[in-house]
Amino acid sequence: AGIKKDIEKLYEAVPQLVNMFKIKEKIGEGTFSSVYLATAQLQTGHEEKMALKHLIPTSHPLRIAAELQCLTVAGGQDNVMGVKYCFRKNDHVVIVMPYLEHESFLDILNSLSFEEVREYMFNLFRALRRIHHFGIVHRDVKPSNFLYNRQLKQYALVDFGLAQGTPDTKIKLLKTAHSEDQQGSCSQNSPTIALGNGVSVSVTAATQAAQQSASKAADKRSSSLSKIQIKQGRGGKEDSVHHSVQRSVFGERNFNVYSSTYQENSSTKLIKPSKMIDVSSRKLVTKKKIISTKALSNGAARKAASACPSNLTCDCYATDRVCSICLSRCQQVAPRAGTPGFRAPEVLTKCPTQTTAIDMWSAGIIFLSLLSGRYPFYKASDDLTALAQIMTVRGSRETIQAAKTFGKSVLCTQVVPAQNLRTLCEKLRGTHSSCMRSQDEVPSKAGNDSALPDKLCAPEPLGKQIQQLKSFQEGDGALEMKATDMKGWDQVPDEAYDLLDKLLDLNPATRITAKEALLHPFFKDMKL
Repeated sequence: AGIKKDIEKLYEAVPQLVNMFKIKEKIGEGTFSSVYLATAQLQTGHEEKMALKHLIPTSHPLRIAAELQCLTVAGGQDNVMGVKYCFRKNDHVVIVMPYLEHESFLDILNSLSFEEVREYMFNLFRALRRIHHFGIVHRDVKPSNFLYNRQLKQYALVDFGLAQGTPDTKIKLLKTAHSEDQQGSCSQNSPTIALGNGVSVSVTAATQAAQQSASKAADKRSSSLSKIQIKQGRGGKEDSVHHSVQRSVFGERNFNVYSSTYQENSSTKLIKPSKMIDVSSRKLVTKKKIISTKALSNGAARKAASACPSNLTCDCYATDRVCSICLSRCQQVAPRAGTPGFRAPEVLTKCPTQTTAIDMWSAGIIFLSLLSGRYPFYKASDDLTALAQIMTVRGSRETIQAAKTFGKSVLCTQVVPAQNLRTLCEKLRGTHSSCMRSQDEVPSKAGNDSALPDKLCAPEPLGKQIQQLKSFQEGDGALEMKATDMKGWDQVPDEAYDLLDKLLDLNPATRITAKEALLHPFFKDMKL
């Protein structure tokens, strides 16, 4: 009944559709649009299926025009979705695209053969090579945006609603949209998050880190100024998957995260007024009083903090608090649009210079899910928890070193070693030698989600989670596969994991490109 009402409202909002399309059903709904399946009556007398994307009326006209330009210029070939028509009535816009019947990624994940996975990734890279050639950064590469018809072996990269342009982009409207986003963007200072069990992660700009480190022995008058707590900024689109909790390797319940509510203990406290207050600081407190987090919004807090003298130094570096002095400093501005779990390290750490490499990282996460049989692989409630989860696979030292290359200082209180990608994926998929057992030992429910160990989604601190992941890799409750039904998964070549390693390169400057990926030995016998 609800969908019927939505269809009627769409007909009313865009009356041009009434005589041209018969809308059948709603097949998708996101943050910024809804997608409907419709049939168009052709002059030949035949009916053709179409996908109607209705953009929410609050979408910026420039953003809509940029998405249309991406579809018209880059779309229509190399697995990139094209556009048939576009209709507008007042503030309602409907984009009409060819309809590709496709399977749910989650439904087919564990039934795909290794060869099908190879073809899937090859065609994804063809699409990415196409859009990157035009200087388009998709920003939201994920399975639900790369449609796959298994029977027809057809693919389509869709949804350019979050797309941005590179400095030399051939999509003129993306340049304008990017400049508008920069003017209207709002960012937050670099927070520190405590992940439980004595583990915490902090990210700051390298220059700011140096300044704060030098201020350790300096005047600490700022502690009397105010109590200010930063709220989390606006996030990107969430990918809603019904089985996401039991499928993911890292659930958002895995970590004890203190992001917006801090515990009053020895290690996590907001700044308290010091007992000794000098005259200048007392005058400042008298003028500004104590600023309450509950009483002020982020904007008001920043406005008050900006009145602080520029020569004051702080001691909140590498702690789980942000003082008013840091709030008054120049803010880090960087785009972070995208889906949690697929964001690259440079996005999570708010690097201002983001390139097409962020799409390649997202493609690497898809490949990681395909090789491990787990989707979504990462699932975190905030950016720093997501970064900590990446560390458990790629290593903390490696992450810290890579962050330095793009001007970020990452602090982690625990050394987390990098995982062997082959061992990790084989253990999770159940194809590792230590996981293979005779059929008599394998429960009849093997291959079902219920066979997965519950403890990988337990609400444990990071330290315990790392140990649990290691014990799971040692064969504790891994998902089993019958030797007669391996579908090539017992013969995955080293080239597959070499490509995965290059896709998940923590340094965006050296991360493999789509053009290079298509020439990788993993695809040596496939035609471009």
